[in-house]
Amino acid sequence: MSQKGKVLVAMSGGIDSSVAALLLHEQGYEVIGITMKTWDYATSGGTRKTTGCCSLDDINDARTLAVENGFHHIILDIRKEFGDFIIDNFVDEYLAGRTPNPCVLCNTHIKWDALLKRADQLGCEFIATGHYAQVRKENGRYIVSKGLDENKDQSYVLWGLSQESLARTIFPLGGLEKPVIRQMALDRGYKELAKKSESFEICFVPDSDYRGFLKRKVEGLEEKVAGGDFLDTQGNVIGKHNGYPFYTIGQRKGLELAFGDPRYVIKIDAEKNQVVLGLEEDLNKQEVFVRNPNMIKYESLEQEMEALSKIRYKDKGKNSKIIPLPDGR
Repeated sequence: MSQKGKVLVAMSGGIDSSVAALLLHEQGYEVIGITMKTWDYATSGGTRKTTGCCSLDDINDARTLAVENGFHHIILDIRKEFGDFIIDNFVDEYLAGRTPNPCVLCNTHIKWDALLKRADQLGCEFIATGHYAQVRKENGRYIVSKGLDENKDQSYVLWGLSQESLARTIFPLGGLEKPVIRQMALDRGYKELAKKSESFEICFVPDSDYRGFLKRKVEGLEEKVAGGDFLDTQGNVIGKHNGYPFYTIGQRKGLELAFGDPRYVIKIDAEKNQVVLGLEEDLNKQEVFVRNPNMIKYESLEQEMEALSKIRYKDKGKNSKIIPLPDGR
């Protein structure tokens, strides 16, 4: 029995989660590796059989590393839960004229729940992942902090995690930078692992063609939404588009219209199948309404406060004021 405790480590077969497992093993934890199979790309009608996180090669890589280092490895099939919740939400959000963030939703409602449930079954006190983030405890609460490597920081996609989840989570890579991780893999004899490329696409859309994915998931979608109007900010029709779900706020490329100045998607009206285009300055907003906030640092927000806010993964953030509203927003 390890004095450090027993930890269930999510292993995708990639370099980050593999090194995370190795580090915990070397630090004296009793490690059990787990690879979660979330999606079969073949079922979506795409050109690749499986995604990077679910490929047979990656599963075998994770298992081989575990066996070579003397700790157990298991595979957990969560395709049904993932499909019922993440995929359905992904499609529904685009059909509502919004751009979803499936990684945040998956971490919050699928992966951590699945990890903790299996950890309890296996008697593991902790779970761990290869995310570049850190957890600190302050005033009795667990807080997600940025990873040391600002180029790789993934704290943004973890904002939805509960206190119960954070209390049992370890991020072994949070205080390290990516080049160091690659060197660690090399130093331990894993040359091929150190050369593995990183995955930036949505795991169930590995070719980054979310429009094609929507067309395959929603029968007759193109026919239903084609021929909608592009409008300018004054409401004038300035062209026809291919269907509102195939555009996102802030998009500039792929509009298939020519103007003297660059135009951006600034508004999407799903009910009317209309897409409003404007100048870059028209994208600037002074306020945003947020549903289902998770304050993490505070149990609840009773009064307004100053904060650094960001709405995108790579966004550096802007100084802002958070104001709680009576309806919970």
